[in-house]
Parts: sequence; C-alpha cells; structure tokens
Amino acid sequence: MKTVSIVTHAYNEEDNIEALYLRVREIMQAYPHYAYEHIFIDNHSTDSTVAILKRLAVADHHVKVIVNARNFGHIRSPIHALLQARGDAVIGIASDFQEPPDLIPEMLAAWEQGYKMVLCIKNASGESGLVYWMRKQYYRTVERLSSVETIQNYTGFGLYDREVVDIVRSFNDPYPYFRGIVAEISLPNKRLYFHQPARKRGITKNNFYTLYDIAMLGFVSTSKVPLRLATFAGFAGAILSFLIALFYLCAKIIFWKTFSVGVAPMIIGLFFLQSLMLVFFGIIGEYVGAIYTKVQQRPHTIERERIGFEFPPMPPSPINSSELTATSTVAPSS
Repeated sequence: MKTVSIVTHAYNEEDNIEALYLRVREIMQAYPHYAYEHIFIDNHSTDSTVAILKRLAVADHHVKVIVNARNFGHIRSPIHALLQARGDAVIGIASDFQEPPDLIPEMLAAWEQGYKMVLCIKNASGESGLVYWMRKQYYRTVERLSSVETIQNYTGFGLYDREVVDIVRSFNDPYPYFRGIVAEISLPNKRLYFHQPARKRGITKNNFYTLYDIAMLGFVSTSKVPLRLATFAGFAGAILSFLIALFYLCAKIIFWKTFSVGVAPMIIGLFFLQSLMLVFFGIIGEYVGAIYTKVQQRPHTIERERIGFEFPPMPPSPINSSELTATSTVAPSS
C-alpha cells in the first residue's frame, strides 16, 4: 500500500487548523487504497493552536504533531516537517486555506501518472492588486537573474515524490530556499494553476521583515548576478568619474577666468558614490550572512515535543455523520 504524507505548518491558526484537518480527512476518504498521515508542525503558537492539535492527535491517529521549542521562522519550520514525513508522496499545504486542499485529488492523479513533482502555481489572487503585482515583478526579477529556470508565482505548495524529498535532504541546507531547490532538482513535474483565495479567518503572519527575508534569500540562493552587478557598477562609476573629471579639467583650461567648479558637484557626487557603496555592501553582506548560516549547520528546529509518530500511516478511517456536518460548516470553500 502506497503512503501519503500531508504536511502543514502553523503559527497562531486556531481559527483554521481544525477546519483544514477535517477537509483533508474528508478528501482522503476517497482513497482507501492509500495509507496517509497528516503532520502538523506548530511554530510556538501563543493561542490555542497546540491544544487543538493535541486533541485531534488523541482522537485520530492519522494526525502527527510537532511542537517547536520556540519560533524558528517561516523558512526552517516547514522544511523540518517535510523531512519528518514518511510517505511515498509528500504534500505541503498551508493552514490558512489560501492553498486549497481541494487540489489534492489532482495532485495524486498526476503522481500516479509518474510525475515526481506536482507544482501548484497561482495565476490569480484574492489579495490586494498592488501586492499581487509586486509579487509578480519579484518572481520575474528572480527568474531573470537566476542561473536556473525558476517557477513564477510558485510558493512551495505541491506534491513531492519520496525521491524528491530525499534529494532535498541531501542538500543539507540549514536555511533553504525551497522554491529554488525545487527549480534546481528539475525532475519531471506537472503544474497545476489555481486562484489563491483571500484569507477568511485570522490575520496573516507575514510582515515586511519576513517578506524581505524570503525575497533576499531567493536572490542569494539562485544567483551571483547581484555580486557581479556590484563589480560592474564599480567599473562604470570609475569610468564616469574619470570622464566628468576630464570634462571639468578641459572646461577650466578653456574658460579659465569664467568657469567655476564649485562644491555642489563634488558633494552630490560624493553622496551618490557613498550611497551606491552602502547598497552593494548590503548585497555582499547578504551573501556573507548566507555563508555564515551555512557554516553554523544548526538544525532546522528544536522540538519541544512530538505526538502521534508512534503510529504508522494508515488507511482512512470512516467519518460519522456529525463530523461530515462539521466539515461542511467550518471548511471555507476554495
């Protein structure tokens, strides 16, 4: 019997977590020939998320729970859960319903056709039009700068064969850019497109820092072009400075008595060059920071406790009528 692992990361998702569990459980009822497990990793929530997950794990042995000792961030926690999965296929899905669980049947069908990866890509979004446009420009920029073909508007949502998970493990990266790793692997894949719905419950946990962090990680992990841009900018600045200096020298010689250089061009040029240097020092710092993180080789997370892993993946268990009613009541449509 083939096994399927569904992996969900959560942080303060008490409004969504049980609804997602019920929806996934209902979907898996159609696949009695698969044994499955649903792994939740909690990134040190401060609400009742952990209590809900513990209750679900006691009632249903399909549910496995990892509780982190502290908040390890939005990069390290999901990858740790992915590497704990035991299934022949692993599905990564967010806990806020912005990655629709209703795509699971299509993923499994593509996997059975022989695809090693099924990548779910959003072609529209319920978020702000400006935010979605900015995301698209970011993905396009990464694709232009990357040394490998990246996947625009792909967030990591999808299905991955055991072979892919083992390759991800072999990268041994303590702070991995998962989307870049998937692009690097480039095994046969199928792409599914979906409309990303707006969040229906709770508030997003992303802020400017987390978005900036993933954006810079994308540049640093997939391309050396920013470093080379710094070198080219240095050459261009040196040539431009030489030409401007030559122009001022010629102008002073020709118009000796009337031409005055003044201090304004010098001050403007100085500030421009200094700001340019700071920008490229920052870029170099990002690469140095990535190297430092890699050298430290710290684990992705430290677990405070794990629940339910003593039970192996198992076939779907029947859902009684009251649970079906609860599913239709709490699970938002995708």
